[in-house]
Amino acid sequence: MQDFTDMPALTARAVDYHGHMCPGLAIGIQAARLGQAVCGRDGDEDIVAVVETDMCAVDAIQALLGCTFGKGNLVHRDYGKTAFTFHRRADGAGLRLVLRPDALAAVDPEFAAVRQAANTGDAAARKKLPALARQCAARVLASDPESLFLRTAPQTPPPRRAAILSSLVCQACGESVMESRTRRFAGQTLCIPCFGKVEQKI
Repeated sequence: MQDFTDMPALTARAVDYHGHMCPGLAIGIQAARLGQAVCGRDGDEDIVAVVETDMCAVDAIQALLGCTFGKGNLVHRDYGKTAFTFHRRADGAGLRLVLRPDALAAVDPEFAAVRQAANTGDAAARKKLPALARQCAARVLASDPESLFLRTAPQTPPPRRAAILSSLVCQACGESVMESRTRRFAGQTLCIPCFGKVEQKI
């Protein structure tokens, strides 16, 4: 079982999975620590993570909490928010974490300012950014995780366990598709892309 107080080991595991250290990964490590503190990790699929972003932080959650798409205990909701909800299936314990809007600026004002300049095309800022990103990541990891996030109760119940459903054959492209993802159109069973093509023509 992973020791969630051993920051060097947590960091190494997350970096090994993600490929490099950055502020986003550090945010994910800290979110995973808070999620584990509330939900524990006693089994392979006991924690469910619902993530509202596709940023680097999600890789830390996968690496440290074992939440994956394949097991059905990682759910992506494309809301563009740095927000993470953790559920424990056994008893419904959980929490939702939202990164504070000023979290990175509070931890590392220089990084926040240089990143803003780099995003507007400043070449000198772009050159400085990689080193400052590593510095910011270290400061995020050294922070109290509670200071980085707004914590509330989960807004939705935990997602159900992944189900193994039947596959049907799309009558347009001939490819197999999970039954729950099919659409009916003009008496045909279609996959979502094929449905989109014919539906757009009407």
